Amino acid sequence: MKRYYWLLLSAVAVAPLAAQAQTTPVQPPAGALQAAAPTGAWSLPAAVEYALTHNLNVRQSQLQAQNIDVALLQSRAAMLPSANLNGSQAWNYGTTINPLTNVFQSQTTRNNNFSAVSQITLFSGFQLRNAVRRNTLDYQAALSDVEQARNDLSLNVASAYLQMLLAQELVRTNEVRAASTQLQVEQSQKLLKAGAVAESNVLDSRAQLSTDQLNVITAQNQLAIAKIQLAQLLNLDEAASQALTIETPELADPTEGALADVAPAEVFGTAQARQPEIKAADLRVQSSMRSLDLARGAYYPRLTFGASIFTGYSSLYTLPTTSVDSAQAFFPIFQLDPNTGRPSTTVAPFVAVTPFQPVFRRSSENVSYFTQLDNNLGKSLQFNLQIPILNGLQTRTSVQRAKINQQLAEVRAEQARLVLRQTIEQAFADALAAQRQFLASSRQVEALTLAYRNAEIRFNNGLLNGTEFNIAKNNLTAAESSMIQAKYSFVFRRKVLDFYQGRPISL
Repeated sequence: MKRYYWLLLSAVAVAPLAAQAQTTPVQPPAGALQAAAPTGAWSLPAAVEYALTHNLNVRQSQLQAQNIDVALLQSRAAMLPSANLNGSQAWNYGTTINPLTNVFQSQTTRNNNFSAVSQITLFSGFQLRNAVRRNTLDYQAALSDVEQARNDLSLNVASAYLQMLLAQELVRTNEVRAASTQLQVEQSQKLLKAGAVAESNVLDSRAQLSTDQLNVITAQNQLAIAKIQLAQLLNLDEAASQALTIETPELADPTEGALADVAPAEVFGTAQARQPEIKAADLRVQSSMRSLDLARGAYYPRLTFGASIFTGYSSLYTLPTTSVDSAQAFFPIFQLDPNTGRPSTTVAPFVAVTPFQPVFRRSSENVSYFTQLDNNLGKSLQFNLQIPILNGLQTRTSVQRAKINQQLAEVRAEQARLVLRQTIEQAFADALAAQRQFLASSRQVEALTLAYRNAEIRFNNGLLNGTEFNIAKNNLTAAESSMIQAKYSFVFRRKVLDFYQGRPISL
């Protein structure tokens, strides 16, 4: 937060010329979110609210939070079973294996395969659960980042708003001085004609008038730059930027007891419990602890359960069939040849006829598409157990990195608290310094005002030369400028302290 604080403090210029040199846009214009701006003078709360709605930095933080929310949803969905349907159709040419019969066949075939597979992780070292917890913490930290972006933008808008108020005050003050000098020039010319003053007095008055007119132009340039910076923070288009005007509230002057109700230690205690950057840092420490548990989960076995169902179709798939007929068999009759003593067959019709016997004939027939899908249906259930033994020290190094990241997150959280405390202490010291400077400048203005009035009377009576009169006037001008800048510097730093105490930004 400290880097933003210093950026904001630099916007309240110590001198008009320093503010005039700040020509770098606070934020690039964005046309994606342009919208009709309110008409009339802007109040500070209205400007802050409009900027929060249209600023791209805030929108970017919101989109980053949504991206982490999607990752959280994905980690939760990983705990659910997976289910997938698969289907394919293929044409095979030439010799190929029928996937349903595992027989080599040499002809064109068409195959369809269908399967449904489901799997669920039963145990994985609680990695799925820890992933959900870690992503939940990351999402909460991202929401805190969005709130921090809104707070930073609110302070930037308040700074630009006060810078524009300061520029307007400087323009009015310098215009009054220039008008007063113009009257003095006219008075000097009358006195010169009457012979009451020397010509050098008129020349000195004219030189002073030129200086005052230059100061008016410088203040107007400063106002134009402050107006552009505020318009860019509000993300206004060109027409709305040209028409931008702000309300001019009555700001109370810093008094002796203006900081009596502020104690840096108490402000820090309140801010520590409220500021989103502290919440985000603490949440990221908890997230790093979950990341360590997630890395350690890889030491444990992994058990999954799966189920699948399969079926298919092949154009070559046939179903064997058997048909039965009856037939008689004819067998020759053998008799013993008395001459040779060997058996010989008889000549028809001396044959033996058997009774009718069944005859089995085998064939095959094509099977329809849906019949094949039904006949080829297969199912399976399986448990898979994976026990890590040696994986190149990947798990051990992951655990070591997770431990280091946890230590880094703890250091960042401590650093965020340190920066917050230093920022509050610096804001209080700057507010106190601005208060003292205003009180001292006020007393100086009172004294120099009396001196200027006396010098003016003497100058008009010809008792004081123009150089000495201009010195008295410039001393008063410098004191008034210092008092105005100290006032606005105090107002801004007091608003910073109020902001850390949880109070809304308003004037």
